[in-house]
Amino acid sequence: MCVFMLTACNSVGHGLAELTGLSFLHDRRDSAAIALDERIEDSAIIELHSLDEIKDRSHFNITSYNGKVLITGEAETEDIREIIIANVRIISGVKLVHNEMLVGPISSMKSRSEDSLLTIKVKDAIAEIKDKPGFDATRVKVVTENQVVYLMGLVHEEEGLAAAKAVQNVTGVKKIVTVFEYIGYASEK
Repeated sequence: MCVFMLTACNSVGHGLAELTGLSFLHDRRDSAAIALDERIEDSAIIELHSLDEIKDRSHFNITSYNGKVLITGEAETEDIREIIIANVRIISGVKLVHNEMLVGPISSMKSRSEDSLLTIKVKDAIAEIKDKPGFDATRVKVVTENQVVYLMGLVHEEEGLAAAKAVQNVTGVKKIVTVFEYIGYASEK
């Protein structure tokens, strides 16, 4: 029970930083980039939910980080997937789209719940990285879809490698996809 409580506290602590917006204190993006990413995500969600031809025939997640958008989820057909991708690409501020949307059956709520729990485990594993001076786990954005873990963020190459290595040890992860934007030490804030 104590181990569970300690693990839960760790997860809650990291989650609270994101929920309260405190993670921006350690973010390598400036406030304008953070606001742009939020606007991109909001615009995409509003636009896509307004399209009757896709809203009941797909499940999608839109994650923007420094203008680079990761699209995950499922679409019943290739045409629906292409409509989603095309609508995201034309949003102002989108620099690049990582299309990771699958064509196939829509995931169940159970599968999505399991992915949420897996995301917590992954964030905990990344938070345990202690051998990288200056590493901050809140700089790594974690998205999980169908047990595939996507890692995003502005990181130094060795930070990205350490995060991916930490995720390899998390039970339940089928695959790790890194979509990091690597920075040099000279570009550090």
